[in-house]
Amino acid sequence: MKDRLPPPSADALEHSARLAARLAEAIRAAGGWTGFDTFMARALFEPGLGYYSGGSRKFGAEGDFVTAPEISPLFGRTLARQIAAVMAASAPEIVEVGAGTGRLACDLLAELEAMGCLPGRYAILELSGELRARQAEAIRASVPHLASRVVWLDGLPETFSGCVIANEVLDVMPVQLVVWRSGQIFERGVGLSAEGDFLWADRPATGRLLEAARALGPRPTGEAEYVSEIGLAARAWTAEWGARLACGAVLLIDYGYPQAEYYLPSRANGTLQCYYRHRAHPDVLLWPGLNDITSFVDFTAIASAGFEAGLTVAGFTSQANFLTNCGLLDLLGALGPDDSPAYVRAARAALRLVAPHEMGELFKVLALTRGLDAPLAGFARGDRTHAL
Repeated sequence: MKDRLPPPSADALEHSARLAARLAEAIRAAGGWTGFDTFMARALFEPGLGYYSGGSRKFGAEGDFVTAPEISPLFGRTLARQIAAVMAASAPEIVEVGAGTGRLACDLLAELEAMGCLPGRYAILELSGELRARQAEAIRASVPHLASRVVWLDGLPETFSGCVIANEVLDVMPVQLVVWRSGQIFERGVGLSAEGDFLWADRPATGRLLEAARALGPRPTGEAEYVSEIGLAARAWTAEWGARLACGAVLLIDYGYPQAEYYLPSRANGTLQCYYRHRAHPDVLLWPGLNDITSFVDFTAIASAGFEAGLTVAGFTSQANFLTNCGLLDLLGALGPDDSPAYVRAARAALRLVAPHEMGELFKVLALTRGLDAPLAGFARGDRTHAL
């Protein structure tokens, strides 16, 4: 795998080696084994060394992946229409979870201002100090007159009314790896070889993980094993909004499937993967701190967690349907003649957001609400709540 990836710089490798040493020390202290969820959490978020806290560029052409807000401002402008409707029915407040470069916040604030629907406060929940600084810089550069409305949170608000946005957040929440083999269920974790290298090691699954795995039913392993992920952390995080959302909506945008598609026999190796310099690869133990580690989202589990916490599952659809329902094509058409350079550039970017072979079908949008009587426009056509 290393041979097919661009080689990291010497400084990057030294950075990764320091994090690997810290991870190995923790594994030894834990008796020689740790669950993959713990490994993933530290590889991504270890202070000063993890992927999201270590200072390297993650987003855009110079990073490891590109998110929808970086592809086109039309993503944020279209999303603003649904957010404005939610705020009108609840409260003029926004919480964005994991704001990345700050691009989405800038686009939303600018569009909501143009619509006359500015929030009184735009709160960003961001754990990375380095990303907070980049977000603040982007906001000062793009919408400086609105910067005073933006605040940063260290944790979920005790109570909240308004609209919560989480774009590509659930996919980086730590997951536990489960292995079905010979009629038994194991948890796959990380151990160390005699030389101190990371390696996979299985132990019998226990507790909540075992319960969740059994609830999925037996996997069709035959003579082989079936490996997949269960995101207990994402379920718990979603359920927290049931205790905190007084009135409004939580909009979750990510790549994933309903449960019936997530655990298909053909996905016997799971969905876990890394992104490094715009290349996806499966070696999640390679170069800790240099790779984005992600897994697809089990939207059925997320919807169930929200519902059991008292929220209403108000809609579930593809990103293409959601953006189209919210007026993407109208916004695109307003950019000018369809043969103008600006329109052509915008149309090409918009196609990446909605085309089935790009982000349009792979990405889904799930809405969890409380206290909203009117249906959400983003799910007016093509709602797939029945598939959850």
